[in-house]
Amino acid sequence: MIGDLEAAYKANDREKMGQLIEDMKQRSSQMRPGTGRPDGPPDGFGGPGRGMRPGQEGAGDGFFSNAVMAKNDNEKKILAVLDDINRNQGRGNMNVPALDGRLLRLLTEAIGAKNVVEVGTSNGYSGIWLALALQKTGGKLTTHEIDADRASMARENFKKAGVDTIITLVEGDAHEKVKNIKESIDLLFLDADKEGYIDYLNKLLPLVRPGGLIVGHNINQGQADPRYIEAITKNPDLESLLLQGQVSVTLKKR
Repeated sequence: MIGDLEAAYKANDREKMGQLIEDMKQRSSQMRPGTGRPDGPPDGFGGPGRGMRPGQEGAGDGFFSNAVMAKNDNEKKILAVLDDINRNQGRGNMNVPALDGRLLRLLTEAIGAKNVVEVGTSNGYSGIWLALALQKTGGKLTTHEIDADRASMARENFKKAGVDTIITLVEGDAHEKVKNIKESIDLLFLDADKEGYIDYLNKLLPLVRPGGLIVGHNINQGQADPRYIEAITKNPDLESLLLQGQVSVTLKKR
C-alpha cells in the first residue's frame, strides 16, 4: 500500500491518495480497536502523513512525542501559566490543544515573524504560545476577540505570563476591526467563526507578506468552510498543507 501511496503522490492524484489514507486508517483501527481516528482531510488537501493527533501530549500514533522543555526561567514561567490556563480555564473557552500551540510557536519563530495577527483570542492561550516566539524575534501580536469576558481573561493571562507589553488586544467584531490593520503581516492565525474565515482571508491576504504564513484552525471535516478551503488550495499564489488533522498552513509564495 505504501508503494501505491507514493505513486499517487508522484502523480498528484489526490483522490487516490485520500482513498489510500482512509484504507490505512481503517486497517489500523481494526488492528487496534477502540483507539479512534480523526476524520480524513477535507477536499483540496492530501498527503501521506499528518503527524500526532492534536491535544494528545505524549501520544505518538507512530511518531515520536516529547514534553516541552524550558530553556530558561522566563520560558519556564510562561509555560507554567500556559499549563495553569489549560488546567483551569480550558472548559468553555475553545482553546487550541497544547500541540497546536507548540506548532504556532515553532512556525512564528522559524520565519522570524515581527508582526503576527490573530483572529480569535479566547482567553489568550494561543496568543501566549505566539508570544513565546515573538519575544525571541522582537515582534508583536495583535489579537482580536468579540467576547468581553474572554477578552478580560486574556488580558489578565497576558499580564501573568509577562507578555502583555508585546500584545495588543482589540475587542469587538473582527470582521470590522481588521480593516484598521495597515502593516505587513508575517503570520496570520485564524481561530474564530469558521464561516468567517473567507472574509478574514479576503481582507487580510493582501497584507500578508510574500513568504508569510496563514494558519487556520479546525480545518477538519464538518467544520471547515468549503469556500475557505477552495481559496487556499486553488490560488496559484498560495501553497497549503493540512497538519495534525485540523491545522492548515498556507504559504504566500514569493
